[in-house]
Amino acid sequence: MKKILLVQIFLLIGMCSFAQVPSLQKAQQMKVDDLSDEQVRQIVAEMKRNKLSFDQIDSYAQQKGIPADQVLKLKDRIRTLNLEKEFTGGTPGATKLDDAERTVDNENTISARDIQPMSAADKRRMKIFGAELFSNKNLTFEPNLRMATPPNYRLAAGDELVIDVYGYSEVQHKLKVSPEGYVRIPYLGPVYVNGLTMDEATTRITKQLATIYGGIKSGNTFVQISLGTIRSIKVLLIGEIDRPGSYTLPSLATVANALYVSGGPNENGSFRDIQVIRNGNPLARFDLYDFLTNGDLTNNIVLQDQDIVKVNPYKTRVELVGEVKRPAIFEVKDSESLQDILSFAGGYTDKSFREMIRATRINNKEREVVNIPASQVASFKLQSGDRIFIDSVLNRYTNRVTIAGAVFHPGEYALEGNMTVADLIKKADGVKEEASLPRAMIFRLNDDFTPAGTSFNVQDVLSGKQNITLQREDSVVIYSKLGLREHYQVKISGQVNAPGYFNYADSLYLEDLILMAGGLKDAASLQRVEVSRRVRGKMYNAQDSTTSIVAQFDLSSDLSTMAGYALQPFDEVVVRKSPTYLEQASVSIDGEVVYPGAYTINSKREKISDLMKRAGGLRPEAYPEGAVLLRKTFVNASDSALLDSKLQVFYNKLEDSTDISKMQSVVSRKEQLLGINLQKILDQPGSKFDLFLEEGDIIKIPKKLQTVQLFGEIYFPKKVRFDKHTGFRDYIRGAGGFTNSALKRRSYIVYANGEVKSTSKVLFFNRYPKVRPGAEIYVPAKKEGRALTGQEAVGITTGFASLALIIITILDRIK
Repeated sequence: MKKILLVQIFLLIGMCSFAQVPSLQKAQQMKVDDLSDEQVRQIVAEMKRNKLSFDQIDSYAQQKGIPADQVLKLKDRIRTLNLEKEFTGGTPGATKLDDAERTVDNENTISARDIQPMSAADKRRMKIFGAELFSNKNLTFEPNLRMATPPNYRLAAGDELVIDVYGYSEVQHKLKVSPEGYVRIPYLGPVYVNGLTMDEATTRITKQLATIYGGIKSGNTFVQISLGTIRSIKVLLIGEIDRPGSYTLPSLATVANALYVSGGPNENGSFRDIQVIRNGNPLARFDLYDFLTNGDLTNNIVLQDQDIVKVNPYKTRVELVGEVKRPAIFEVKDSESLQDILSFAGGYTDKSFREMIRATRINNKEREVVNIPASQVASFKLQSGDRIFIDSVLNRYTNRVTIAGAVFHPGEYALEGNMTVADLIKKADGVKEEASLPRAMIFRLNDDFTPAGTSFNVQDVLSGKQNITLQREDSVVIYSKLGLREHYQVKISGQVNAPGYFNYADSLYLEDLILMAGGLKDAASLQRVEVSRRVRGKMYNAQDSTTSIVAQFDLSSDLSTMAGYALQPFDEVVVRKSPTYLEQASVSIDGEVVYPGAYTINSKREKISDLMKRAGGLRPEAYPEGAVLLRKTFVNASDSALLDSKLQVFYNKLEDSTDISKMQSVVSRKEQLLGINLQKILDQPGSKFDLFLEEGDIIKIPKKLQTVQLFGEIYFPKKVRFDKHTGFRDYIRGAGGFTNSALKRRSYIVYANGEVKSTSKVLFFNRYPKVRPGAEIYVPAKKEGRALTGQEAVGITTGFASLALIIITILDRIK
């Protein structure tokens, strides 16, 4: 079962790498670096379908001879893509491995906690100096398997030797070191290499090969021996570590590599006291701070099979916060002081306050605050739990004065000995032309740092009449005349090309403002140009009700003037439209007239009959009863000013939102159909039927119509030929008659000119309107009635029964 599952996994890997089913040799030569992220995801998906857990990859790969370094890379790729959670927690349905074959204990498998929010312990661990080393996906401490074999590397079971014989004899062998320590060379037999270095193994194997290749002794044949696939070793990681357990690693793996794959020290683990135990005896101690601070990996020794890496609990930790370059929690050795911890933190920042450092310490009963002068930093002994705070310098200056406002170079300046206000103004390159010289201000701080202010005359200071000495943190403000008044503007509106507000300038005349506004429009009137002005500077008089000063002027056509009207700030000018100026207004007539097209209205009293005369009258095939007038709706100057408010009241009365939307669409439509009786207009020009023309009117006159259209609750709505001898009911019968849901008494006709006539009631009979050519007949539907509920039916029945009983009782008594 194990072999089948493994073959399935690496067949998939081979297909992803080589696009075909690989042989075992190709699987052994697989390069994880050549796999894409998508191919790694496919491998994980296949392993998940086969119910494989993450901790079984090493053992299965070892059974099939897959290089351990490639398996390690595959696991790192899976972790980098955060695919560990895709695996199952155990191995249901698969044969369990023996304890000796387990590569990782249960704590190394993915669980629900891995995808939960970070706990408080994890957050504290991330603050520990060096913890980020084990969460950085770009740093793995992976051993370099492409480098030359180290001279002190000793061969052991599982290593692969590449023996290359060349010269007069050509042969190459790739041989695995057996568990007993031998390599079996074809035609030669086993050679013992266990525990030998590469130089020693080369000497021994060459000596043995010389017995079958005579050219080796004569110098005509040469032997080169190199290390092929390296073996895997098992290393046990114990103590205060994130994921303790047994790990299978390449034989070139170091302590740092083992720590990385196991997650590194946990919250209580030491970063500075990591032991390597070999054969029961302590071999080396690894201090991660040597690497983090100095890049020193001297004690990062290469591990051997069955080595134990033990992470001891920390003894002393302190936290450094505030103005240091790397605030964090640091581990302290007995011989180290606060100065050493500051070095680990990269030293002070540029704005740190170094004269006095504050610390909080936990004693036997409670906490205490400790002051650490700068002179004691190098000798101050730390205790576990100390929290050291490096403050920042004050956000204030010892010799700063400031000048702002109407000077050429405002800003901050250094306060020099006996410096005066005049000296500061000179350093700022003097005052600007718009400066207000009679009065300026100095804002300063009293001895108790409460704000105070004093004023001075700028002219007196500059001339030397007034001498004011500056103090630290003084702020001098020279005010601008322009800043002390409201922004001056003038306004022009009406018949100018660019109406609006313009900046006021001295000696600005009415004609100048018109030029600034782009000149007059064609419709502008040169008479009665009106200027309104604010009332200012008058004495109060209760009888005076004047609110503004208004003046009217007549302009020349070229805006020339000898003594124009001078404007003042905030004047408002209105140029009105000439009362005799009118723009052309056009109407259109289409259809069956002699000269259809657009016409310009030449008189305010021009009517439809006048337009018909200008258009040459009707053609013989025209149908005047179907003529319609399309007119702009609710946008004409003649419409009521209260129309909008009336429409809003009407909307409020409508309960159905659909009705409201329909009405709004009608109102917003640019044109509306207006029914006219063109025949009466032509017969009676100037009568009440003859409407005045308005701009945008469109008159449409159709040809003689010969059909009638039927809509609504009839069995077969259709369009039929018009017959003057056929009445309303006849047309309905010809379309199949009324349906059961037809509301006959509400039937109506829309004629071709837009006129609408509805059915009327005469006694108990319906009187239907007359049908004309081009008419549309509409038969509405009845409203659906609500059926009686069971309780309502029972109630009515009971009521009738009770009424019948009362009537019978009364009749009996009468008898």
